[in-house]
Amino acid sequence: MSLEPPNPDADTGLIESVCTEEHCFHAFDALYCALTPGARPISPEFPDDKYPLFVTWNTCRPGRHPRLRGCIGNFEPMSLHEGLAEYALVSAFRDHRFRKIDKSELPTLECGISLLTDFEDAASYLDWTIGVHGIQISFPHPSRLGAASASGTPSPTSSTGYLPRLTSKQTFSATYLPEVMPEQGWDKIEAIDSAIQKAGWNGRITEDLRRGVKLRRYQSSRFTVSWDEYVEWREKHEQTGEV
Repeated sequence: MSLEPPNPDADTGLIESVCTEEHCFHAFDALYCALTPGARPISPEFPDDKYPLFVTWNTCRPGRHPRLRGCIGNFEPMSLHEGLAEYALVSAFRDHRFRKIDKSELPTLECGISLLTDFEDAASYLDWTIGVHGIQISFPHPSRLGAASASGTPSPTSSTGYLPRLTSKQTFSATYLPEVMPEQGWDKIEAIDSAIQKAGWNGRITEDLRRGVKLRRYQSSRFTVSWDEYVEWREKHEQTGEV
């Protein structure tokens, strides 16, 4: 039986943009003020709605693609005024993959904000659309997966193989934002396999393991601004006496 939905592209039109440059400026301002003694933040003027959100910092160099410098978010809806400021700093200072961002790096940075919407439980690990959906996966340790299919007959794509010894980590989870898959040039299986590894699984990835993945798909409204754009925005507010 195919794991692909009958029409995977149905009802997957891009969502109306709810993320704006003002959200990015607010996050940039939080980082600038945290790294600049005496700097006072500018009060946000956009509505204080609630969304799950991610803040991404990239390093930009002339003639090169932006390079990830930090990305952390929250799947629980958060107040945008507080949530963007909080996660601007969390992603800058507490992404364990990178050292903390310091003030000397500010001119090289761009800030991307993703507001997440339209969460849906997928019918299978293939029930999503590249370029439209982000994926949030979770799965149990493969030693807890049955070696047989629901009918009791071994799956033709099953492969028990060697399983790393069961550790205290018995549930794995990871996510990729919608833009990641097109940027990396992945197909669906490549994206799922990468997410499985990102979740912390370092054993063999079998079809049984993929079929054991619980997947939630979601969409994202995203905006990105550069350091120069932020500086221009802040200077305009300073000239009007808002700081």
